[in-house]
Amino acid sequence: MVRISRLTDYATVLLAVLAAQPERVQTATALAEQTHIAAPTVSKLLKQLQRAGLVTSTRGLRGGYQLARPATQISAAAILDALEGPLALTDCSVGHGQCGIEQSCRVGHVWQRLNLAIRRSLFDVSLAQLAGIEPFPVRLSALERGLKAAVISAPLRIPNA
Repeated sequence: MVRISRLTDYATVLLAVLAAQPERVQTATALAEQTHIAAPTVSKLLKQLQRAGLVTSTRGLRGGYQLARPATQISAAAILDALEGPLALTDCSVGHGQCGIEQSCRVGHVWQRLNLAIRRSLFDVSLAQLAGIEPFPVRLSALERGLKAAVISAPLRIPNA
């Protein structure tokens, strides 16, 4: 199963809170209280997000964290990359030379194509959309329409018991 980690999910929640009030500098303690995420976890995640250039920190009495750029300019892919590294469905998904059976493999190129399609989709979703600040466009691509049509027109097959 392809699944993001709990820490990535928490980081997205923190970023969404920051996106809701982009002009406001928020402390790690305030973010922990608002999100009900443990303070040490919030601090750890904010440091990772800062290293990745997604948030900036200000020291001092009025210090805290805020987004490094507008929420519309932060993609879901950037968030995942910051916490989990580049998406890789398989070892060969991120490039050549990562798999011992690459030379004889017949399926690697398809996994690479799927990995790229997922990555493009993640780039198309902004933090503003994730946070509910900007509406998520409802688009039904040709592929989705084709899949729906196939499901609707396919007869239900029940194996003999």
